[in-house]
Amino acid sequence: MKFLLTSGGITNKSIHNALVDMLDKPIAESNALCIPTAMYGHPWVGPGVKTWEFISGKEENPMVNLGWKSVGVLELTALPSIDKDRWIPLVREIDVLLVSGGDALYLNHWMRESGLAELLTSLSAVYVGMSAGSMVMAPEIGEIFVGWTPPSGEDQTLGLVDFAMFPHLDHEMLPDNTMATAEKWAAGMQGPAYAIDDETAIKVIDGEVEVISEGHWKLFSP
Repeated sequence: MKFLLTSGGITNKSIHNALVDMLDKPIAESNALCIPTAMYGHPWVGPGVKTWEFISGKEENPMVNLGWKSVGVLELTALPSIDKDRWIPLVREIDVLLVSGGDALYLNHWMRESGLAELLTSLSAVYVGMSAGSMVMAPEIGEIFVGWTPPSGEDQTLGLVDFAMFPHLDHEMLPDNTMATAEKWAAGMQGPAYAIDDETAIKVIDGEVEVISEGHWKLFSP
């Protein structure tokens, strides 16, 4: 699977071009599924109006509203209660998964419970994450990002990439998301860790990592 891991969505031309290259066809010819699940676990963004804004493409972060041929909703919390034959074929045929921000550990839990996590590496789709939707691909998120507490009580996530991410670097609405905070966070990570702002994304194809940015970012090596 191809991963485009963003902090704030498809926020500039460079990230947009990277997405089109990964799709290998125009956005207008591509079918998408959006996954809002992470939002329900975070007190700032769901449930309620923010979740609807993401699904409907009304939010400020460009993802769902890019002009896709079609957009459907894949709600992970519902999947364990329906037959796999009703949703797995849909996921296998889709061109792109658009995964919202919210709580990364809540998203990790439901990716595993739903069965989506075990499918991801076999999909040909492009996975586009935003904030928590990106962080969940890392081996761990770090204690400062723990909100919803999973049954295990730990901060491990899917580990489908070998680096961790600190999103929304220097965001005006998040005064604690400074480079100094990111350095302290990175010191507790077991492997490479990126701090990225909302004008930055990390592209991963077959394990090869490329930073796409019109903003600022930093790689912390262990």
